[in-house]
Amino acid sequence: MTDGLLTRDIPGTGGLFKTQAEDFQVEEIPAYLPCGAGEHLYLLVEKRHLTTIDLVHELARSCGIREREIGYAGLKDARGVTRQWLSLPAQAAEGKLDGEQDRFRILTRSRHRNKLRLGHLRGNRFRIRIREVNAGALDRAEQILARLREKGAPNTFGEQRFGAFGNSHRIGRALVREDFDQAIREIIGDPRQIRDPRWQEGATRFAAGDLQGALAVLPDNLRHERKIVHALLHGRAPRQAMLALPQRLLRLYLSAYQSLLFDRIVAERLPDLGLLQLGDLAMKHANGAVFSVTDPEREQLRADAFEISPSAPLFGCQVLLASGTAGALEERILREEVLRLEAFALPGPLRMEGSRRALRVPLGETSLCGEGGDLWLSFSLPAGSYATCVLREVMKKGLEGEPSDSEGHSPERMNIDSDF
Repeated sequence: MTDGLLTRDIPGTGGLFKTQAEDFQVEEIPAYLPCGAGEHLYLLVEKRHLTTIDLVHELARSCGIREREIGYAGLKDARGVTRQWLSLPAQAAEGKLDGEQDRFRILTRSRHRNKLRLGHLRGNRFRIRIREVNAGALDRAEQILARLREKGAPNTFGEQRFGAFGNSHRIGRALVREDFDQAIREIIGDPRQIRDPRWQEGATRFAAGDLQGALAVLPDNLRHERKIVHALLHGRAPRQAMLALPQRLLRLYLSAYQSLLFDRIVAERLPDLGLLQLGDLAMKHANGAVFSVTDPEREQLRADAFEISPSAPLFGCQVLLASGTAGALEERILREEVLRLEAFALPGPLRMEGSRRALRVPLGETSLCGEGGDLWLSFSLPAGSYATCVLREVMKKGLEGEPSDSEGHSPERMNIDSDF
């Protein structure tokens, strides 16, 4: 697991990750706090074993409102103890969320004038326990973190973006290619990869063309899979069945495809993600603005000071591509995928315009301590960056101990949250 790493020359700690919920703790760093007045109720929620999407579903059901009326700044993973802010229409929510729930509790509530929007956060703080580490793990982790503080952490999305079956990006690719039959097959799942007996049986019946039988046995919590099968059973075309799914969910699939292509570019730019090339679109870390690099030697001083970094595209129909040496790599990725940017011009809210993303991010607030045979690791990352980009550098192995979601959770909700 040392390929594609910035610190491949430093041995990792090994160990087990996420054997218990308390092993992974994350807290949002908000862009602002609620002012105390307004028509929106802001909630600071601590949750366990619950994705942000599922939390929104439960809150909407409790308050009798539509899910799109609920705002959040970032998506959080299901497995762990996570704290995040959400906003709801105050008039609809007051008096309906007073009791503590099974998988979440409300820590703070206050009013604010505007709805919370995706991206309204500065970053996230992580506190992570790695169990049963190798001898010398503390010293190795200190060396690795020192390198990452100096060079920056690879700004990759990682496998958790692609679901427990590793196929969320394939669903996104099928949507871009308008291959809705393939997208549905990926969502229902390959029976050979599913361990939950009812889900496996449902997927087997679906693959055999037995829609009625599939609907009869698919677990109730697979509500999107059941919705698709129900639509097909009642004569809807695959395109209609797919596009009837929540727009947020479909955009997550498309985003997973963008993420896969971005990670491929990062892998090809390692090990020095701060080295500027002719034609790079460099990103300013202060405000996200990009500019074309015409003199790499002159601009490298700013990159060495971590003022700017090279960027790569999240491909979309309006994204600006690099030129020169950097642009040649981006064009090659498109050719290998047989992909045109115009393919992302999907109808309505599914249109993906694309953007640029820095190849690396600053690592902040790091600390380490040993506890018996375990290691506690703390750090902060900017909004939209993933803890796994640091953990894989530190551990140098797959994240063993992480439970599989293929035992009864819907694949579109598996590991797509943005801060793990």
